[in-house]
Amino acid sequence: MNDVKVTARIEPEKKDRTVHVRVTADEHAAIEMAAEHADKTVSSFFRSLLLEGAGVRPVLTADDRLVMAALLEDMRMIGINLNQVARALNSGRGVHPSELDINLENVQRVQAAVMSELRALSRRAGYRRRGEK
Repeated sequence: MNDVKVTARIEPEKKDRTVHVRVTADEHAAIEMAAEHADKTVSSFFRSLLLEGAGVRPVLTADDRLVMAALLEDMRMIGINLNQVARALNSGRGVHPSELDINLENVQRVQAAVMSELRALSRRAGYRRRGEK
């Protein structure tokens, strides 16, 4: 599978390519309704679905970004703690087993939170695409 890289740009890249899709009248009406519920144009709605489906860019709300930022900060702090434990062990100093247990519990807690949030994110994205709450 090829990895697709998306880079941040100062100015938006010109959208000069077109993707054609044929749909029935009923499908078109459903798409328009779903786009309206998502507060998007049909074009931006399709683009977000296509990019999400291709694994290029997930559709995240502001709340999703806040949760992910908090989880990232938790992971960063755990990494710092684990580095301190590794340095202590590498220098020959002892580390109390409870310190290792606490760090492992923290890793497991954040891992469970990340998995739970990713599952919820997938469900919410599906609900938004279908215009459900």
